[in-house]
Amino acid sequence: MVSYTYMDTYILDTNLFFNMQAGLNFGKSTDEVIKNMTLCGKKVELFMPPRIVEEFLSFFENKEQENIKKLLAVITVKSPVIESFQFPASIFYTLVEDIRNRSYRGLRVGEEEIEQAGKSLMNAGLLSKMDFQKRVGQQIKGFRDRYRQATRVGFLDSVADLDIIVLAKETNGTVVSTDEGLLKWSRLFGVKEMSPSVFGHLHHQA
Repeated sequence: MVSYTYMDTYILDTNLFFNMQAGLNFGKSTDEVIKNMTLCGKKVELFMPPRIVEEFLSFFENKEQENIKKLLAVITVKSPVIESFQFPASIFYTLVEDIRNRSYRGLRVGEEEIEQAGKSLMNAGLLSKMDFQKRVGQQIKGFRDRYRQATRVGFLDSVADLDIIVLAKETNGTVVSTDEGLLKWSRLFGVKEMSPSVFGHLHHQA
């Protein structure tokens, strides 16, 4: 039977606590996930960078809840040592090329959405103010969704995500996340990863 060993080290991402479709199976609510993750933290080493902790806490109006305090008591909150971190130049080349391609795709999306908005609003003078605002709102929403898909999905788009990767490299830990971009770049950096569903299975088997 597969189970944790005492010194297993995992670097947790924020989405594990809020994405109930991730397959973690730690509960049907964030509160249940927090309680089960707290129990898990007594068996293995759990790490979170400070930026990820801040991101996690930002979802709560009351940040002094007892269950949150208990969770953070079993998690090692640690910043990665970035001054001495080294990575292959090939990763930098990949990053620049990815940014270039995404910028181009974002530009194309903008051009297409402007053209579509122009066609949609050709007879806008006949619309009431409310109907005009609704139509513009639909165009803006469509643009935001498409632009995000073109430029952010599958991309390492925050320093907090990079903290997870560098900390995992530093501690020889395993990244646990549902973020496609974080996982993609973790692989480029040669970092270990584990899907939430496998992590949850191991927890219940332990």
